[in-house]
Amino acid sequence: MPDNEPHGLTTPLEGIAADPFQPGEAIPAPLRLIRPTVPREWVDYNGHMSESCYLLVFGDQSDAFFRKIGIDEAYRAGGHSLFTVQTMIFNLAEAHLGDPLDLAIQLIDADDKRLHIFHTMHHGKTGELLATGEQMLVHVDMNAGRSTPMPPELHARVHAVLAAHAGLERPSQVGRSIGIRRDKK
Repeated sequence: MPDNEPHGLTTPLEGIAADPFQPGEAIPAPLRLIRPTVPREWVDYNGHMSESCYLLVFGDQSDAFFRKIGIDEAYRAGGHSLFTVQTMIFNLAEAHLGDPLDLAIQLIDADDKRLHIFHTMHHGKTGELLATGEQMLVHVDMNAGRSTPMPPELHARVHAVLAAHAGLERPSQVGRSIGIRRDKK
């Protein structure tokens, strides 16, 4: 769908032009790009933030990251974007109405077509780790309907972030699978 056609779900930064990292610019490790507060529409019948909203928040943070590497509406109008192909979320504690959220994103790995990112969500006042999210993203040619290598300027920005994040500790949740653990008899 072209960016000028109406769509239902929007991100907080939609319509704001990319502000990409410039060569030689210091890149924070990890990146802290958004700090939302839990609104009423994210709270479910159990009185805490609904599970789908954790992914929504991580998606908004991904959008903020995309704008720091040069992906915005103008970039997508050229027929390319990043698509999520895999996500794993660990819900570790509850967030409630009005809670401030402190988010961070770490670039774990990247190649010519893919980015492996890791999100953390802490309570903005207590510092408690509320959730983590791990995602594999792929650069796509939307007209061809398939993956394609990133153009050189995007590749350079992504790898500058990767270099800045190389010294960060690898989060313990990275690469874990889902399943019921059973004692071996």
